[in-house]
Amino acid sequence: MSGSSAVSGAAPCRFAHYFVICGIDTETGLEPDELAALYQWLEADRQGRDPDTAATGENFEQSPLKRTFKSKVLARYPENVEWNPFDQDAVNMLCMPKGLSFRTQADRRDPQFHSFIITKEDGSRTYGFVHTFYEEVTSPQICSAMQTLYQMHNAESATASTPSSSSSSSSSSMDSLASSLDEADSPTSSSSSSRRAGGYDSSRDTLYVSKALCLITPMPFMHACRRFLSQLHRAVTAGSAPPLPLESYVHNILYEVPLPAPGRSLKFHGVYEPIVCQRPGLGELQLADFPLAEAFNLLGVENLVQVFTCTLLEMQILLYSHDYQRLMTVAESITTLLFPFQWQHVYVPILPASLLHFLDAPVPYLMGLQSKEGTDRSKLELPQEANLCFVDIDNHYIELPEDFPQFPNKTEFIKELSEVLLSYGLSANTGAPPRTRSSPGSAPGSTPSTPGRERKTVALRQLEDDGRNGNLAGEELAVLELLQGNATLERLQALTKRTGVTVARVDALRAGVKAQATEGQGGRTAAEEEELRSAKLNVQLREVFASRFTTMFADYEAFVIQSAPDLESWLTNREQMHNFDKASFLSDQPEPYLPFLSHFIETQMFATFIDNKIMSQWEEKEPLLRVFDSRIDKARLYNVRAPSLRSSSYQRCSILKESAQAIEQRLMKIDHTAIHPHLLDMKIGQGKYEQGFFPKLQADVLNTGPTNNKWSHRTATAQRRKDRHRQQTEHLGLDNDLKEKYMQEARSLGKNLRQPKLSDLSPAVIAQTNWKFVEGLLKECRMKTKRMLVEKMGREAVELGHGEANITGLEENTLIASLCDLLERIWSHGLQVKQGKSALWSHLLHYQAREEKLEQQKAESPVSNVPERRKSDCSIAMPSLRVSLIQDMRHIQSMSEIKTDVGRARAWIRLSLEKKLLSQHLKQLLSRQALTKKLYKRYAFLRCEEEKEQFLFHLLSLNAVDYFCFTSVFTTIMIPYRVVIIPIKKLSNTMTTSNPWVCVSGELGDSGIMQIPKNVLEMTFDCQNLGKLTTVQLGHDNAGLLAKWLVDCVMVRNEITGHTYRFPCGRWLGKGVDDGSLERVLIGELVVPSGEEDSGRGCGTPPMQRSPSQTRRISITSLRGYKPTSAQIQEAIGEAVNNIVKHFHKPEKERGSLTVLLCGENSLVAALEQFFHHGFKSARLFQKTVFVWDFVEKAVAYMESADQMGDLQETAEPLGMTCQSLCHYVNAINSTPRNIGKDGKFQLLVCLGARDRLLPQWLPLLVECPVILRMYEDTALLRDRTTVNALIGVLETLHDFPVTLEASLVKGIDL
Repeated sequence: MSGSSAVSGAAPCRFAHYFVICGIDTETGLEPDELAALYQWLEADRQGRDPDTAATGENFEQSPLKRTFKSKVLARYPENVEWNPFDQDAVNMLCMPKGLSFRTQADRRDPQFHSFIITKEDGSRTYGFVHTFYEEVTSPQICSAMQTLYQMHNAESATASTPSSSSSSSSSSMDSLASSLDEADSPTSSSSSSRRAGGYDSSRDTLYVSKALCLITPMPFMHACRRFLSQLHRAVTAGSAPPLPLESYVHNILYEVPLPAPGRSLKFHGVYEPIVCQRPGLGELQLADFPLAEAFNLLGVENLVQVFTCTLLEMQILLYSHDYQRLMTVAESITTLLFPFQWQHVYVPILPASLLHFLDAPVPYLMGLQSKEGTDRSKLELPQEANLCFVDIDNHYIELPEDFPQFPNKTEFIKELSEVLLSYGLSANTGAPPRTRSSPGSAPGSTPSTPGRERKTVALRQLEDDGRNGNLAGEELAVLELLQGNATLERLQALTKRTGVTVARVDALRAGVKAQATEGQGGRTAAEEEELRSAKLNVQLREVFASRFTTMFADYEAFVIQSAPDLESWLTNREQMHNFDKASFLSDQPEPYLPFLSHFIETQMFATFIDNKIMSQWEEKEPLLRVFDSRIDKARLYNVRAPSLRSSSYQRCSILKESAQAIEQRLMKIDHTAIHPHLLDMKIGQGKYEQGFFPKLQADVLNTGPTNNKWSHRTATAQRRKDRHRQQTEHLGLDNDLKEKYMQEARSLGKNLRQPKLSDLSPAVIAQTNWKFVEGLLKECRMKTKRMLVEKMGREAVELGHGEANITGLEENTLIASLCDLLERIWSHGLQVKQGKSALWSHLLHYQAREEKLEQQKAESPVSNVPERRKSDCSIAMPSLRVSLIQDMRHIQSMSEIKTDVGRARAWIRLSLEKKLLSQHLKQLLSRQALTKKLYKRYAFLRCEEEKEQFLFHLLSLNAVDYFCFTSVFTTIMIPYRVVIIPIKKLSNTMTTSNPWVCVSGELGDSGIMQIPKNVLEMTFDCQNLGKLTTVQLGHDNAGLLAKWLVDCVMVRNEITGHTYRFPCGRWLGKGVDDGSLERVLIGELVVPSGEEDSGRGCGTPPMQRSPSQTRRISITSLRGYKPTSAQIQEAIGEAVNNIVKHFHKPEKERGSLTVLLCGENSLVAALEQFFHHGFKSARLFQKTVFVWDFVEKAVAYMESADQMGDLQETAEPLGMTCQSLCHYVNAINSTPRNIGKDGKFQLLVCLGARDRLLPQWLPLLVECPVILRMYEDTALLRDRTTVNALIGVLETLHDFPVTLEASLVKGIDL
């Protein structure tokens, strides 16, 4: 331990923290892997078998060479490093994820390289690089143990009859995941069958066991570590001893090689060759040494972009490959490309077999799973797939979640990436298209291990398959055929063995050819050339991704809300704070980007990015943020972005050349060379060289570092500076733990589970983990429902208990989609057996089956419903709609538009939310406890009573707002509607002799004119979704003697969503009564169901765009008693115009109905009617009532006659034009074939005038007209010049907006 204190000054500046050796412990001998046993226990538990019987004894069915045996950390140097404590279990498990593997001389024993990552509690990462090779077993005890195991196995398999073996093969879906040994390394040739007959015989076979050399480093210098470890291994296998004892090289890399300074390169020495690495400067993208080209090559550009999009939207991403290094490469590539954002959730690129239950996690994750040779994707049973992106790396294909938004400018983006790849001579292959499976022939080619001669044909066959998948251009295939049977290929083979590259990949082949050509010719070695090429390509690909974000979020700072005075108050109120103005940000973005951006700004990674931005006012900027901000500033300097705002034109990355040059310069001109390895002060005779065996290193020299190191001073001062800075920040009165606590509160789930604890995995720990999931899900539900309420009602509104809807439809859609996703995750937590892709829909189907069975049994006992129906017919009111979960399911099942279970579940959630029944339905679903018990394990969320109650309560709060999330999304489905006409005088009216008709219109269309059977006041009709209903046209043909009809209102109900609209009328339809109208256009309003308050589904917000409603629309003529004052009239006009202006300021999708604002209550027409009615001499003794329309007609008649007599010739030309337009419009309205009454005609004139911007021009004409003196009192508003001028001014404000009229209003008007 003294060593660790000696090197503590140089702490974070060391290139490597630990050198670790893992392998077989000859003291304890062969131990079956407990984790494998635990895994079997879990598996048995998952399948509902008795777990205790499953894991007893060893697995004799499996050949001993394929079983899992326990590996141990044999040595580690130094013992411990204080700033990075050694986690023995995690390192052992990740160095050898499948434990030890054994081989005999008949098997291939190629060394393998892979890397891993350990994420600590605080989110910081350490990298591990592992070189695994096979070493001969010298211990006689182990050889004899293996022999004994083989004898037992042979005895067992002799007695076993075939049925048992078949049962074992189908034993479990997840067995296929737990590849207990790397079968990819076992031969596929005949030697395996010969050995299976004889097995292992200690007298004739040599036994080999895997051993791993591992470097643990703070930064991912993958290439450098790979080369160092392979040189170390070469020194052991070479015919002659290395120049120095191995201790010298290990000591050198641990204590004498520093991390390169930012922006500098470093050269240090391996056993045989120097190794160069470089680190990006402070203004550049952070270090990423994993070859992106390989990730693009494995998946294809388009597939990689799709997986990248899923990652940005924080879905569950599961990588699947037989090769650990591929898993790591793809995972690291994707997370690196997220710059400036960072993945905030579970991140386990290599998931050890014993942790498979983590796939149950109901949270976003990015995990890598090792596939077992010969297993098909279809055998892979995953707990939840509604939100899963499955990436089959070896077969180049991906499965995407349903309906997720595309990345902005995806096509141009893919094109730019492909061009970068092509410039490096790599085919920009397309991968297999998503959701398809590549041809079965390509599977064997993906194993890196077929004996020599067979290898080439496999490589070629795979390339042909790749060609079929659109992966490789023909010329490359030709190159390969040319090389087949060529001596070069034989030499390549040897080279591959040494470097661990697979020939099957074309770029490796090229690199190999190049390597043969240039090796040993002085100057740069082939490996260095390849590394430089890879580094340049990496940075250019990353720049293309980074520049997408720089353009998309160039103005993000403008929308960050900095509301807290200091860090402490910000952290304390973090949960309640609104940190980013999402609505304004989205309204500034180009339309095509919105589907993606509206989802993305809801993610945890975006929230953390904004948090970091806000915190940067009080502390040092987070490094990624610093680089990103500096790029945005730079972009602003070069081009003022204001004009191109909102343009969705694609901007290519402009700094590809410079970024590659920076790297090239660093690698060409080495800034720093580390101390050469040198002889250490060691006892003579120790560390003796023995070919093929890695020696036991001397711990005493490796556990302490040199004390006088020229860069330890540099770090010591840096450390002091850090300490000082830390003390200052602590002086702010803010305990760092507190800050961490608040920061992590928001992502507490992510923190607890970002890296699963790899050590203790007892069932108790698993239960604990699940408990954290349950708490996390509940918290997420609380946050989501609160967010949905706040967005829907507006912030102040929530505090005051009311408010106007201000949410954008897009944002609402995003929030509802994320609620659907949350429900899917809750329903898939702790499932006993997975059925179908949607856990929620599968539960509903179980419920439906049970209920329908019960219904059948009830139906057999005779009960008749008919009399009840007749009753509802004779009392004229809307019959009530039965609340039924099953009925809602049937509606969804009958929708042919929805093809998948996930889609059905989402539609059902939307429908329930719109009907304000979501909480009630789910409560009903979960009330069948026997069913829940059958489907879910004890620890599942849905079986935690208290949490379940709280969850349903949170969902209940959503009933406080009106959603139209079903109606507005499924616009093409057929919907049954019910219409009820409610007359005022029951008797007189039901007996009308005329033939009535009705036409219902909504935001999405109208039903067309439908005849109502005589004397029936209720009808149903099916029609394509009309959206929110706006107007009803009601009329009759005036036939027969009793052709007058006094209607109170019309009620229309959508029979699926239950939304009921009331269309007030309150007037006569008939010639010679009222204003002589035979048809009226009625304006609708949504009815709040009367029973709502009692049933606990209370609705807190008033419905949209509706004032507290009068019982019915009062016609102006019946306003005899009520006379508004002139001030009230003017106010009403101002209010009506204001509402129309507000309407146009809303985003298009949220505007609602303009018809209501023009013709409904408190509308423009109503206000102008009052204005024209002020001082109007309407009632005459013994005469018919006079209407405002009569005044307009007389004025027009006067103008026309004056025009004929030439009186208007003197007036200015424009006035003459206006005069003509007014006459033209009035005559057109009068000559319409429709039978609209006088008030209806006035309404039409106002609407047309507003649409064509003529109202302010017509007013003066009517005022000037002498007719006004006869028909209006002196005090009338219409005769007051100043009032009229003010009115004209108000109406002119409508000229800025495009008023469009519903077809139902202007039908039959020929202008």
